[in-house]
Amino acid sequence: MSKHQIVIVGCGGMAKVWVDYVLKREDCSIVALVDIKKEFAQAMADRYHLTCGIYTDLEQAIGETGANLVLDITIPASHFHVATTALRQGCNVFGEKPMAATMAEARELVQQVEQAGASLSVMQNRRYDANIRALRELIQAGTIGRVGYVGADFFLGPHFGGFRDAMESPLILDMAIHTFDQARLITGADPVSVYCQEFNPPGSWYAGNASAICIYEMSDGTVFCYRGSWCAEGAPTSWEASWRVTGETGSAIWDGASAPYAEIVAGGDQAGKFLREYTRIDAEVNWQGRSGHAGCLDEMFAALEQGRPAETDCRDNIKSMAMVLGAIDSAKSGQKVDLRSYWS
Repeated sequence: MSKHQIVIVGCGGMAKVWVDYVLKREDCSIVALVDIKKEFAQAMADRYHLTCGIYTDLEQAIGETGANLVLDITIPASHFHVATTALRQGCNVFGEKPMAATMAEARELVQQVEQAGASLSVMQNRRYDANIRALRELIQAGTIGRVGYVGADFFLGPHFGGFRDAMESPLILDMAIHTFDQARLITGADPVSVYCQEFNPPGSWYAGNASAICIYEMSDGTVFCYRGSWCAEGAPTSWEASWRVTGETGSAIWDGASAPYAEIVAGGDQAGKFLREYTRIDAEVNWQGRSGHAGCLDEMFAALEQGRPAETDCRDNIKSMAMVLGAIDSAKSGQKVDLRSYWS
């Protein structure tokens, strides 16, 4: 019997990425597929030639198969129900972002994880990239001195169609958590407050606000500024965003695609110079992990086997979720929002 007896919940398009990964692990067996539409679960079983049980009820699936790990790839509104059901049945949970639909649900999930002595890890695949790890190392090494500002620009024009086009806040609710979580990875700091203005610019094909500017105060004193749009035609940024980090003695730059670098004040006597001369330092890109979903799942499984919280454990990831929902609250109220009560 494999070490990890897995139930897949939610058999839509994204589930294929997770199933492809699991089937390559010798320590994993898929023992059940669950979906509210049984035909979706059956279609996935047929696609991968799986002989496991097909269910519409998660509790029944766990009870009849003896599963110990649930992979939640459902819509955000279902995450709380799936996770609480799995935890009550003694299972650990790996789930797609966001961990829940509301902060109240997220806090309740953290409490249930603590009480159960279980694990709930959240997919934040954009952390797992050799270049962003190199940027973090460049900054943490003190290359540019103490950081004061982090800026991320995210400008793309994807024509999804479907539910995103009808969402009230498609950019912040569906995508921005990636960039917000990246900012936490880069700085190593937690969110303290946010002021956000959402808007829907001319030419937008979204019903809701597809653009936003957010200003965050972080726990280390850094200011993080997010500028984003999901209806920006022309000159697109990377999906990883375009980053500028300024410190006491220089700036670090990452375009989201190539290797990051820094420019720092050059040595020698520059007294009296209006604009100083700078020296370029290319980041060392030496992270050996895998990219995207595979890298995040590698970390989740490693943490489970080592008996430690994963990097994206719910008790940490709730802070990234607070950045999303706090931004929405700020946009609605027109006021700066204190985030500490959201996640503490």
